[in-house]
Amino acid sequence: MKILLVDDSKTMRHIQRSILSKTGFHEIEEACDGQDALAKIDGFCPDLLVVDWSMPTMDGLVFAEEYRGQGGTAPIIMVMSEAEKRHVSEVLKAGIENYVIKPFTPDIMSRRIRETLDRSPAA
Repeated sequence: MKILLVDDSKTMRHIQRSILSKTGFHEIEEACDGQDALAKIDGFCPDLLVVDWSMPTMDGLVFAEEYRGQGGTAPIIMVMSEAEKRHVSEVLKAGIENYVIKPFTPDIMSRRIRETLDRSPAA
């Protein structure tokens, strides 16, 4: 399974990549923001996107809207900070399949991925 990991923090991408690797996912491409992710989508063809909400240039929500607007169907898991819990309904209304709140453990991320893939016909 190919996962596109989108986060402006190199440290967070490293942590998330490590968690994904420990849970059995090894085909991982990284993008530093929504624009970078859109540029990498066609060449990488991800099966799942793990996208940070808060990023400069193009945040996660705008990215998801652009991606879906271009016909993208891979499921998206939005990564949000504790303070952004109020945005959960907005995320789900935007067609994002699932979310995870920082900080999260490998078990929580693995569970979110499984839930998302089980519910998604595109995966």
